[in-house]
Amino acid sequence: MKTVIIGGVAGGASAAARLRRLDESAEIIILERGEFVSFANCGLPYYIGGVITERKNLTLQTPESFKSRFNIDVRIKNEAVKINPEARTVEVKNLVTGQIYEERYDHLILSPGAEPVRPDIPGIDSGIVFTLRNIPDTIKIKEYIERQKPKSAVVIGGGYIGVEMAENLREAGLEVSIIELADHLIAPLDFDMAADVHRYIREKGIRLYLNNGVKSIDGNTVILQKGEIGAELIIMSVGVRPETSLARECGIETDSRGSILVDKHMKTSIQNIYAVGDAVKTEDFITKSAAFIPLAGPANKQGRVAADNIAGLCSEYTGTQGSAVLKLFDMTVATTGLNEKNAAAADIDYDKTYIYSGSHAAYYPGANNLSIKALWDKKTLKVIGAQIIGFDGVDKRLDILATAIRFEAKITDLTGLELCYAPPFGSAKDPVNMLGFVAENIITGKIRQFFWHDIEKLPHDESVTLLDVRTQTEVQRGRIDGFIHIPVDSLRERMKEIPKDKPVYVHCHSGLRSYIACRMLAGSGYDCFNLAGGWRLYESVINERTVPDYICTECM
Repeated sequence: MKTVIIGGVAGGASAAARLRRLDESAEIIILERGEFVSFANCGLPYYIGGVITERKNLTLQTPESFKSRFNIDVRIKNEAVKINPEARTVEVKNLVTGQIYEERYDHLILSPGAEPVRPDIPGIDSGIVFTLRNIPDTIKIKEYIERQKPKSAVVIGGGYIGVEMAENLREAGLEVSIIELADHLIAPLDFDMAADVHRYIREKGIRLYLNNGVKSIDGNTVILQKGEIGAELIIMSVGVRPETSLARECGIETDSRGSILVDKHMKTSIQNIYAVGDAVKTEDFITKSAAFIPLAGPANKQGRVAADNIAGLCSEYTGTQGSAVLKLFDMTVATTGLNEKNAAAADIDYDKTYIYSGSHAAYYPGANNLSIKALWDKKTLKVIGAQIIGFDGVDKRLDILATAIRFEAKITDLTGLELCYAPPFGSAKDPVNMLGFVAENIITGKIRQFFWHDIEKLPHDESVTLLDVRTQTEVQRGRIDGFIHIPVDSLRERMKEIPKDKPVYVHCHSGLRSYIACRMLAGSGYDCFNLAGGWRLYESVINERTVPDYICTECM
């Protein structure tokens, strides 16, 4: 049996190695048009920033190591230019010699990946504009910085790669700006969670131009929809699209985006041809709808599934939920599952809550609070999405929540998880447990919530009582107009000051003390609502709303 694999990065390399482990006698050929195989795409920004110092560390395997360990024939600088499904052959061009030859296959795996989108912007072909997809791209950017020594850089696009590039360019000593068409960075986040990211990234000296787009590039000037900005280096990072022209030309079915259509076995519409990775249309694990989620983890799993099926094992790919994590200087940002926009688009009747809990025991040095948001389906109570922002222990908690989603756990199941505890690592009641406790209180009616976006709709008259239960010191740092102040520890003695015949809307810093206040009030016959996420979240979002959408050039 002979299997030819087109594309030798995540999905293709994973498929080749798995197939060899399943079948020692199989003939396996990887065709890679570039000069590197099985390289670490996700590590490329860190080479530019100097965190990864050795270029060789970006390559996980070489043609030689593939041959010696797996007996796989890896042909770099060999480009597949045509597929003939009827004859089961691939036409290949040797990019060094120019020779064109045919390679027969019994099974074919397509893993061409995705290519950076280059919008039709005047000036985009300027010599200072770069995209980042592979090691040669990385080398070009690195050499340009070392040779030209630019002082300023603009990153167009605020997704994961764009933000990582901004961080690493800043670490390399450049003045950096990010331009993003949407109202917030990192699309899988909701705006309210992204507000913390925006504040932090500005503190690190990176300028943000949100709700803004690029009209043209004129020399060293980026002309925006609102304003303009100078730059000596420009990174174009506005997304990727599947690179599937080869598949389309041979008759393989694709969708309107160009993604290859595959079944759960990673089979395409043509017999004996499989496809994996960023080039394929996959299924959202939660909504079961079609999705394009280009991530390395899913690509590797899909490569394994394709190899299994070629070897006679009936493996299925069960969908992608979009679990991802981002390092931003010392901050960590992680997401999994659906955000509010996607949940609403899927017509899911969902609820949500926020907590602000320590990464480990407060009395042990170095604890930082984690800002956590979770969504669950009101009908089934299944966890459908989570977002976490913090500085320590973020990935650990997000991985737990991603696992809960994968095994279709209810949000209330989080209360019973027995997680590792010691003061340097966590708390006896872990933030994940706390998330379950808060959700359980909401679901069972022990507490009712209102949200930061509800505050401007609340009547500021005698029909309601607006109550702030923080300390006097906290109130002096900032307050919400119309809220009277009674510290939680004085509430029992002063409860008679609060009318009993109208609802009470309560907030504290994070939502914990106001929950305690609400339980006091409810136990005394009051109708009480607790501000989810508290003053901290409200202030973060409102502060973000008041920041100008762009910084004028005169202010820079």
